Amino acid sequence: MPNAPQAGDRAPDFEMPTDADAPAKLAELKGRIVVLYFYPKDDTPGCTSEAQGFTAAAADFRQLGAEVIGVSKDSPKSHGKFRRKYDLDVVLAADEELAVAQAYGVWGEKTLYGRTYMGIERATFLIDGNGVVRRVWRKVSVKGHVDEVLAATRDLRQQED
Repeated sequence: MPNAPQAGDRAPDFEMPTDADAPAKLAELKGRIVVLYFYPKDDTPGCTSEAQGFTAAAADFRQLGAEVIGVSKDSPKSHGKFRRKYDLDVVLAADEELAVAQAYGVWGEKTLYGRTYMGIERATFLIDGNGVVRRVWRKVSVKGHVDEVLAATRDLRQQED
């Protein structure tokens, strides 16, 4: 997709509301690793499985000094219901205007069962403590993805130490 940041590029800045009191702001996470994962919709099978996977590994990410932020165009209220229903332990940010999805190049045309529509591509960006994209996963398949991101986060932490 056009304008998508690649490894080595500065991560596009963002500030998005969450279902918690504080917004998710890249600028406030300076010095920390950020796992920014985009998903199509709250409470759908693949998105739920992915959020549950990141939740299961949340303590491991925290131990590495990493903040995991899930992003969809759903509202903060929808995120709150999604979090409570599945006891999720990751930040869920609302990109209702799609500004962040567009900045990261994950908003575009998708096809499902022969029908074409606009939507968020499942993608993950690993951002280092200086705000530089270190790894990008596009068209993510949920199975095994969290383990792969966790391994890359460990490698990045070792490089930064």
